[in-house]
Amino acid sequence: MTRRMIVVTGGAGFIGSNIVARLCADGQRDIVVCDRMEEAALGKWKNLAKHGIADFWSPEELFEKLERHAERVEAIVHMGAISSTTEADADLIMRTNFSLSRDLWDWCALRDARLIYASSAATYGDGEDGFEDRDDIDWLSGLRPLNAYGYSKYLFDQYAVKQAGQGHAPGQWAGLKFFNVYGPNEYHKGGMKSVVAQIWPKVQAGEPVTLFRSHNPNYADGGQMRDFVFVEDVVDIIAWLLETPAVSGVFNAGSGQARSFLDLAHATFAAAGVEPQVEYVDTPLSIRDKYQYFTEARMERVRAAGYSGQSTPLGEGVRRYVQDFLMKPDAYR
Repeated sequence: MTRRMIVVTGGAGFIGSNIVARLCADGQRDIVVCDRMEEAALGKWKNLAKHGIADFWSPEELFEKLERHAERVEAIVHMGAISSTTEADADLIMRTNFSLSRDLWDWCALRDARLIYASSAATYGDGEDGFEDRDDIDWLSGLRPLNAYGYSKYLFDQYAVKQAGQGHAPGQWAGLKFFNVYGPNEYHKGGMKSVVAQIWPKVQAGEPVTLFRSHNPNYADGGQMRDFVFVEDVVDIIAWLLETPAVSGVFNAGSGQARSFLDLAHATFAAAGVEPQVEYVDTPLSIRDKYQYFTEARMERVRAAGYSGQSTPLGEGVRRYVQDFLMKPDAYR
């Protein structure tokens, strides 16, 4: 029999390559990556080097390849996106994050393939209305993202819910609102890397690290809080969805517990066995008025749908990231 196929867009990226690693290890299906490798020096190719993918497609040939292999495509895990919250080209963001996602949705609906896609906690804006992952259209339409990246994800969540309500949807579809994900294979992301990866060189050298000063009287310097989630935990949710085709909807993908940036820094120092040294600088004016001071995923809905996996505690996730990857000569998964 011809083996079934899962296509992972953005599969050479951070979260995508961790998904590919899990699916390749499972060995049940052929795993195809669609992505751009970019400059070799960035090292994105190293994110895939240890995993036996079945094929690699460029974004330009995605739909032609999907048509050629339509009978084999079981699911598309759509992680491909412009993920920079500071990207200035809004047209590029919309083409990449909304239009492509819309076209993949329509293809999956017509071809009876499943679709799991990356949404974002950025859809929640400043969080004043909370972080509840409801997928009714009135709730989604009331959110107010703070940047074009968040808007593109917000718009596609609405598209998905509207289309599903009208009966034009893949047999399974799921959007995951990723919170602050950290872990191996994010090294190519530059300024969009997790704080763990950004401060690691100084932690390793025993030097002071720099965090943003608070400009909100309700939060101390370094006390700004985020839902930090280990990448293995979001991969667990995706793997569960792929094995649970009856579940569809928009779901949060976080740890369910907000922790401060100072907690994260201290956990990184502790994992390295180094005394913590932290200094503060002003938050840049270019992002200060859009800065979130608190995010925390509500995880009840995905658990009510049947997901029973447990979130990795911050200290344990950072320890595994630092000791199993960052401290090794080969830091790639």
